[in-house]
Amino acid sequence: MNEYQWAYSLVDSSRVSTFLISILLIVYGSFRSLNMEQEAKEKEKEKAANSLLGLGSNSHTQENNVQTLDTMQALCLPLGASVSLLVMFFFFDSMQMLFAVCTAIIATIALAFLLLPMCQYLIRPCSDGNKISFGMCGRFTAAEIMSFCLSVTIVCIWVLTGHWLLMDAMGMGLCVAFIAFVRLPSLKVSTLLLTGLLIYDVFWVFFSSYIFNANVMVKVATRPAENPVGIVAKKLHLGGMVKEAPKLSLPGKLVFPSMHNSGHFSMLGLGDIVMPGLLLCFVLRYDAYKRNQVSSVEAGVPPPNHLNKISYFHCSLIGYFLGLLTATVSSEVFKAAQPALLYLVPFTLLPLLTMAYLKGDLRRMWSEPFITQPPSKHQDV
Repeated sequence: MNEYQWAYSLVDSSRVSTFLISILLIVYGSFRSLNMEQEAKEKEKEKAANSLLGLGSNSHTQENNVQTLDTMQALCLPLGASVSLLVMFFFFDSMQMLFAVCTAIIATIALAFLLLPMCQYLIRPCSDGNKISFGMCGRFTAAEIMSFCLSVTIVCIWVLTGHWLLMDAMGMGLCVAFIAFVRLPSLKVSTLLLTGLLIYDVFWVFFSSYIFNANVMVKVATRPAENPVGIVAKKLHLGGMVKEAPKLSLPGKLVFPSMHNSGHFSMLGLGDIVMPGLLLCFVLRYDAYKRNQVSSVEAGVPPPNHLNKISYFHCSLIGYFLGLLTATVSSEVFKAAQPALLYLVPFTLLPLLTMAYLKGDLRRMWSEPFITQPPSKHQDV
């Protein structure tokens, strides 16, 4: 029975929740990014039309807020992540209040972005969509104000209670915001980034204990921080008046409790969602771009074969699921923490590269996938 215990653990509620939520976050974040890109293009067309007609335009596109990684940034990101990991490992005790405050601020903004569509839906019947001025802070719609207030409330309750569900909500906001606002321009940059992060993940999980006498990745991920409320209460000598604040587990991961095994949590780092999510967001944008290119070409194009009916996004999403499944099985079989990117990167990247090669898109996706090319006069049948 014990030999097959790992098989039963795969259908545990904590594991199932991890699988479902991570996939939903990637899908939702990718479509949010695609929607933002399409809205930005529509605003650019509207702005161009207004300029031709001599009309002014005060609209600002969301494209200005998007960060597109280049080759150097993709190479430096694993190095920067390693430095950040070491700083948190060695100086966590002296800088934990700074970490907690910065995390709370960033998570507030990200969670407001996650909640915005829901607030827009709820407030649409009683709002005209006009923006309200807040002086130097800018102009915001009623839905944006509502989502920000909800986000602040959730983060404040998390600080006071340290509840895992609120921490997960903040982590979900960080995942969706990162996938939506950070973009990969080509398959080349995607491959460099994911390969570098795979090496980073493997080193800090498997080999860091030989150098630092501790698993640096696991230690940083699971170390709780002192509550800022408790620290301030102690400095103001209010310890007897204020209830002792709980320690905070920073939202660098998603945790889900097991319904059958009390005290057992399934954990998945945000990087294991965000980094493959950036690749899936890239291929979703390429799928949409390719559909637009095909629809703009006139008659004479041969009908698509069975391979062309499979989108890159679906291929990569299935690969992500299989990679996550393999990582989960490995962690149960070996009873030790596993670098999830060791499984997620090959399972998402290799099928994508193979499919792009078979479809004849590899050369274009590798370098300049979104450059408009004029259709060839001679189509191969």
